[in-house]
Amino acid sequence: MNKLLLFASTSLATVFFTSCGNNNPAPVAAPADTIAKTQPLAENQLPDPAAFRDTVDGQPTALYILKSKEISVAITNYGARVVSLIVPDKNGKPTDVVLGYDSIGKYIHQPDTYFGAVVGRYGNRIAKGHFHLEGKEYTLAANNGPNSLHGGKKGFDAVVWTGKQLDDSTLMLTYLSKDGEEGYPGNLRVTVFYLLQGGRLTINYKATTDQPTVLNLTNHSYFNLNGQGSGPIANHQLAINADRYTPVDSTLIPTGRIAPVAGTPFDFRKPPAIGARVGDTTNQQIRYGKGYDHNFVLNPGTRKGPAAIVQGDQSGIVLAVLTDQPGIQFYGGNFMTGTNPLKAGKTDAWRSAFCLETQHFPDSPNEPSFPSTELKPGHTYHSVTTFTLTAEK
Repeated sequence: MNKLLLFASTSLATVFFTSCGNNNPAPVAAPADTIAKTQPLAENQLPDPAAFRDTVDGQPTALYILKSKEISVAITNYGARVVSLIVPDKNGKPTDVVLGYDSIGKYIHQPDTYFGAVVGRYGNRIAKGHFHLEGKEYTLAANNGPNSLHGGKKGFDAVVWTGKQLDDSTLMLTYLSKDGEEGYPGNLRVTVFYLLQGGRLTINYKATTDQPTVLNLTNHSYFNLNGQGSGPIANHQLAINADRYTPVDSTLIPTGRIAPVAGTPFDFRKPPAIGARVGDTTNQQIRYGKGYDHNFVLNPGTRKGPAAIVQGDQSGIVLAVLTDQPGIQFYGGNFMTGTNPLKAGKTDAWRSAFCLETQHFPDSPNEPSFPSTELKPGHTYHSVTTFTLTAEK
């Protein structure tokens, strides 16, 4: 526990994470031309790139492998998503800490479409699928109850990006989101770089537009630091560098209020186990989210230190999240059902993974008091998030 306790006693003491995953959209309507047939994947083994060579919506899909001395990462250009992230645990055993599938066909046809994806144009929710911008009203698909979630029925998670591996440690992915796609204005050109350096996986987002638009990009990886499919994450210990969070209504849209975490189940400044207070149904916010599915307002100064740190109770693997974004959505897997066949024969059981989605706040286009998510022509959207993984010996 050394690193996590050190974080709590220094960073948190001084200034001091989808669902994001609930009510998932229906599977992508346009199937791949073919579905690769592969042998079952061994536990903690990188997927076979051949299982990701296919065609979706007329575009070729592929799997890219990035490696350092410390960790290995598999990324597909379908949804610009992290498929595998293999890290040695405290005993040196390779451990795949993200949930995902072992073939492109499963990403298309299984119910959960967000595993590891870059989501957009707008990660998280927009109330009732409407927003106003520059005097105009825009209508989006309501794919999450009455609200629009993660870019709509076919967001960035469900499109094929153009991939180019620059070297053993760098992957560049690009996508042109055309004016009117899913109801959003402007031709938006997005570039995402994945950079692996030692035990750090950095995601660098850039985008430009030819019309005013709103943009909120994030990565939707589901983590279990004991290994994907290894059981509940209730005993993982979590610290979030946030004194405040944004309470939500019954449809998980922020009320506009920014509330203190002190004295609530949302106080992760001194790292409790994730499951320690998740069952506190006397708290209305816990009832609304069926657990944790909330945006935390990161404290000033988090760009100089971790926004969040999590430690696996069995593996000793520590995940530190650094970001330049003002918020982080912590989702505790409350809507996972065990119906998705993961790599190596595992399943996505209830609360067996968590997400820490670095972001601007949900529904910011409809809440003037929140940091703006507007991107104008002539300006460049730029954001960086880093996942650092190590193991306590």
